[in-house]
Amino acid sequence: MNILYAGNYKVFDGVMTSMLSILKRTKVKEPFNFYILTMDVSFIKEEYTPITKRQIDILSQAAKKYNSDNEIKCIDVTDIYNREFAGSPNEQCYCSPYTLIRLFMDMLPDIPDKILYLDADIMFNRDIALLYNHDVSDYEYAAARDHYGKYLIYPNYINAGVLLFNMKKCRETGLFEKARELIKIKKLTFADQSAIIRSTTKKRMLPQKFNDQKFLHKSTVVRHFSKRLFYLPYPHTENVKQWHIDRMKKVFRYNQFDDILDEYLDWKEKLEDEQP
Repeated sequence: MNILYAGNYKVFDGVMTSMLSILKRTKVKEPFNFYILTMDVSFIKEEYTPITKRQIDILSQAAKKYNSDNEIKCIDVTDIYNREFAGSPNEQCYCSPYTLIRLFMDMLPDIPDKILYLDADIMFNRDIALLYNHDVSDYEYAAARDHYGKYLIYPNYINAGVLLFNMKKCRETGLFEKARELIKIKKLTFADQSAIIRSTTKKRMLPQKFNDQKFLHKSTVVRHFSKRLFYLPYPHTENVKQWHIDRMKKVFRYNQFDDILDEYLDWKEKLEDEQP
């Protein structure tokens, strides 16, 4: 199974917790390939520097604890970004330029034909095979509806935080090429997500349990800790991530991820102990 994340050095906490949730909730015996796209665009903001070699080493140690054949593969796309998107209308997008770099997937020969892209604020509550084994042979990707967008925009508006890609089909239809052209010429509300949606030829819709952005049900496979609207004690939004452990427990009262978060803290401590 092939999994893709993207981000700078700050993505470590999300990737580690998300990866551990996959490894601890999955029963399949075959190894995982975890790909991480990163880059140095510190000319935009000082903190926009790549995930570090030490962070990759710790992630690799954690992955290999579960299967010695598990691999962490870091791909630096700085040169591609500078060539394709530097100075584009979406460089100062709603999140960060790191959300844009998955749009280079078709340009990277190491990316396999079937791969699951995940935002870092994703936790698996059940076996990843329930999601990964969906047949996408006739589709560019499979995705679930956006919790708010399906009401506010249109019923099949998808959330791009969980995308099961058929890269062969994406290359045939030019999905990523079309998305990159949009990024270069037009300021988009949700940047990469908007570009992907507008460039889609054929997608497979998945039930909400594969990208649940608001609730954690027994049936939930993927819990996405994206920004959420709360109505009490007054209408407001909060952006609580799974690695904000105390805050997450106070707001959501979850204990389903305790074993994962305990191990994450152990690896985090090891990383910090090794800092020069």
